[in-house]
Amino acid sequence: MGTNEAGERGTLPLDGVTVVAVEQAVAAPLATRHLADLGARVIKIERPGTGDFARHYDTAVNGLAAHFVWLNRGKESVAVDLKDPDGLDLVRRLIAGADVFVQNLAPGAAGRLGLGADTLRGDQLRAGRPGLVTVDMSGYGDEGPYRDRKAYDMLVQSEAGLVAITGTPDSPAKTGIPSADIAAGMYAFSGVLGALLRRERTGEGAEVSVSMLDSLVEWMGYPMYTAMYSGTPVERTGIAHPSIAPYDGYPTADGEVLIGVQNDDGWRALATTVLGRPELADDERYATNVERVRRRAEVDAAVAAGTRTFTSAVLLDLLAEAGIAAARLRDVPGMVAHPQISARGRWRSVGTPAGPVDAVLPPIGISGAEPAMGDVPALGQQTDAVLAGIGVGGGRIADLRERGVVQ
Repeated sequence: MGTNEAGERGTLPLDGVTVVAVEQAVAAPLATRHLADLGARVIKIERPGTGDFARHYDTAVNGLAAHFVWLNRGKESVAVDLKDPDGLDLVRRLIAGADVFVQNLAPGAAGRLGLGADTLRGDQLRAGRPGLVTVDMSGYGDEGPYRDRKAYDMLVQSEAGLVAITGTPDSPAKTGIPSADIAAGMYAFSGVLGALLRRERTGEGAEVSVSMLDSLVEWMGYPMYTAMYSGTPVERTGIAHPSIAPYDGYPTADGEVLIGVQNDDGWRALATTVLGRPELADDERYATNVERVRRRAEVDAAVAAGTRTFTSAVLLDLLAEAGIAAARLRDVPGMVAHPQISARGRWRSVGTPAGPVDAVLPPIGISGAEPAMGDVPALGQQTDAVLAGIGVGGGRIADLRERGVVQ
């Protein structure tokens, strides 16, 4: 779609909201991209010359980095040197006219630049504009012994215990996507929405803070409570469910199918209707989930002996007819070709500096409006237009560019 014109796509909830983001990598850009998809104007501040370092992770998307294309559509790129006083002044002027300011700089960096929440909110209050929402994103929070540590996604996955429960019994593993970054980005996104809603009611802004560790620890609720109150840590079980059986991938004549039996009635249906082995359902050793988990190897062997006699397509049909949850084990190309995504019209085209690319609609659907899904910007693509919008003349912009303050 690639348009930001409200008249063409309907009215989105954040039309008229301006966000300034000093952001990099994944967590903050994910939050602001969702804000942009909901209609917000997002002004992304980048370093002259290099920009957000996620621009250079790879060249997978027609020469552009996959992370950057994923996370930065619909934004305006303004390249400004924050280490130069003139550049910093420009950014402060942009924030002065904004509704939301998001940053995920290194610990303490925003404060040293005068972009800390206390300073910015004080500026706004003195200007008679109490409604600024600031968002400070960090790895480990703004206090405590880990405050100043580097916090890359895999490191936080390790500190949060996620790596310990992911993988096989023989080997722990990080998740295949940046879970800590995504968790923090989504909590920042929802925090902004909550703060803007409160502002509508009270006129007051807010200081939102989100850490990657806190976000991922929240996601660890089930294994956390299991370990705390049973004394037994959740085991690594590959794709199997650690506390339900049968719940795993099982062989077929031409591949593998994941089967998830959630209750004892489901077990009876699987054993009797699909596998044709009612004696398994009647066997007291397997009658309850607790007993099946205790004898997981026996249960899995019995299920696998039956499933390998079917093709995947036939088995999936039988499982569906019996009301048993099941899924294909798709690879990423298989996900891209998923018939459910195509049937629901989830694909759109988004512009990039390297030409149009396919993108899926964001998960949040708003009735009467199409998500904005604007173009992915080149570095500094909107610098001149954005600065002109705050009254910086062409001669001044040319001087700042000559000095390397902007790009």
